[in-house]
Amino acid sequence: MPILKNYHQFDGLQQETGAIHNVLAYGGQPAPHTGKPLSEALLMGISGGIAVGYFLFEYQGYLPHVALLTRNTFDPLETLFERLALPREVLQTSKPNIAYENLIATLESGHPAVVWADAFSLPYNLLPSDERMWGTVPIVVYGVEGDTVYIADRSPQPRTVTTDELMTARGRVKDDKSRILVLDAPDMDKLPAAVLKGIWQCISLFTDAPPKGKRTNFGFAALEHWADMLVNTRNKHSWERYFTPGSRLYNGIAGDIGQPGVFDWITWWNGSDGAERGMYADFLDEAALLLGKPALKAVGEQFRQSAKAWNALAEAVLPDTIPLLKETRELKQRNRRLIKQGMSTLEERKAIVARLKALKAAAATEFNLSAGDYTAFRETLRDHILTIADLEKAAVAALQAAVI
Repeated sequence: MPILKNYHQFDGLQQETGAIHNVLAYGGQPAPHTGKPLSEALLMGISGGIAVGYFLFEYQGYLPHVALLTRNTFDPLETLFERLALPREVLQTSKPNIAYENLIATLESGHPAVVWADAFSLPYNLLPSDERMWGTVPIVVYGVEGDTVYIADRSPQPRTVTTDELMTARGRVKDDKSRILVLDAPDMDKLPAAVLKGIWQCISLFTDAPPKGKRTNFGFAALEHWADMLVNTRNKHSWERYFTPGSRLYNGIAGDIGQPGVFDWITWWNGSDGAERGMYADFLDEAALLLGKPALKAVGEQFRQSAKAWNALAEAVLPDTIPLLKETRELKQRNRRLIKQGMSTLEERKAIVARLKALKAAAATEFNLSAGDYTAFRETLRDHILTIADLEKAAVAALQAAVI
């Protein structure tokens, strides 16, 4: 069975750009401004960069939750492929045996396979089994040996599953047709134009009407709306009415296994903390070189300050002053460190998942805040969000000025 020789590419942090980065890094084509393969930061910036999105959801049978966007999610992969003129081949089939043959053939040709698989069906994710929950994500398969499949997926160490586990995960969402993506080298001559398009797309999602949805769900309007909902007491979507102390508030800020809360969105859900502002700053450092615009590097420093403000918000969401929330935060941070250590930590991570489940259950009766304490908690979060809004308004204005 094939395992790619000298595969050591595990740096990818986010599911989409991380997978593409790992594959291109294996290809080894150097970028003209660094002499190294394209960084994930550059790919993220080209695909649309950072964003702000604020949404509330409540489905029957589940607690309400917050969904935050920290990056542009409007067709980022297709945007990336188009802007870099990235040659690619897509293999699809509804037949499991052919899906397996396609995977083996791809590896035997010397290429890593970008495979779409259901995250809830991959055992190393430790996500709950739920018929109503699924989500296909790209992962990189770089080897199959006997019954073991070797995967690069948001960890500096290899992940492994059995062939049956992978095939189950690939086949859960029938519309994906066991898709495989095979990539070739990008056109490096396209880089400057791709970078500039990515920057303008980022600016647009902060300042213009969104491609779809309500204006108050995106950009500065979203931050201002969120801040208002934290102190508003009449709106049905205000936190006072929507996230009452106990299980509802706990789920909104801490989330669940498989469903992120505010803390998770900011700190690790897309691979990096600070709501990905630090990664975007790294992109702007590279953009400054590619475009010959040194002012972009100074803008990057502004976004690094914003990253610190986002992290401060995450700390305020799960503060030390409330023991239940402090333990939740520390367990989540410990789990993230263990993921980076590889498959050997799986049993300890299972114990953490069990404890987080117990804390969520305890929140129903133990997470009781007085009216005054809850008001103060929400006002603190509101102040952090308004600080972020001020920092990012200045940073986006400077970004626009730097590329005009």
